[in-house]
Amino acid sequence: MIYSVAPYIFDKNPDMCFGIIIGKGLKNSQTTEADSRVLRESEVALRSRIQVENLKTTPAIAAYREALKNVGINCNKYMNSVEAMSRRVVKGDDLPRINALVDLCNAVALKYVVSLGAHDLRDIHGDLGIRLSVEGDQFLPIGAEDYERVPPDEVVFTSGNIVQTRQWLWRQGKLGMIHLDTSEVVFHLVGFKGDYFEAFNAAMDDIEKMAQERFGATTQRFVVDCNTPSVAF
Repeated sequence: MIYSVAPYIFDKNPDMCFGIIIGKGLKNSQTTEADSRVLRESEVALRSRIQVENLKTTPAIAAYREALKNVGINCNKYMNSVEAMSRRVVKGDDLPRINALVDLCNAVALKYVVSLGAHDLRDIHGDLGIRLSVEGDQFLPIGAEDYERVPPDEVVFTSGNIVQTRQWLWRQGKLGMIHLDTSEVVFHLVGFKGDYFEAFNAAMDDIEKMAQERFGATTQRFVVDCNTPSVAF
């Protein structure tokens, strides 16, 4: 399988980097009290660092907003997932507990304010990539039974012609959702070089360690950037 990022993305955002961790043989579970405590600690720490009125101008959040703006995405209409999640938390709400793997990924995303998604590999049957959508791309929303057409020239995260995430970092679809019986996962991180690269690498380290130690997985790890725009695994 190939994971690639289209040149257009790097033309608009040359400092972006993408982390791929493949986890196989995972043993997911219901969220334990220990898992929930890890997520709660990330929630509490985020509230101590950021006030809701300052969220958009927080440097890490502002970097994502600028990157999306650079490719023509309205950041207010299509709020990226890490901003939306952070906004919910700093307003005082706890995140819902879903299952151990999802909740611990959310804990890492909040801890480092890094865009992070996990996708079940059994639903992925084509090469993965970040690119502009084309005619024939389809998206299955969470809770829906019918696919919806994706218009051309939208930045998407795709598996072949199946869109995993619309508006790049906005809305993840039904296919690839993490369930209790999920055993093979692609963790997908989006970050930046420069001032934010340390947080990106730390998040990668935490995800890989979590996959190995909490869920018993074997892992492969890759970083894609403007110098290495694709990897095979």
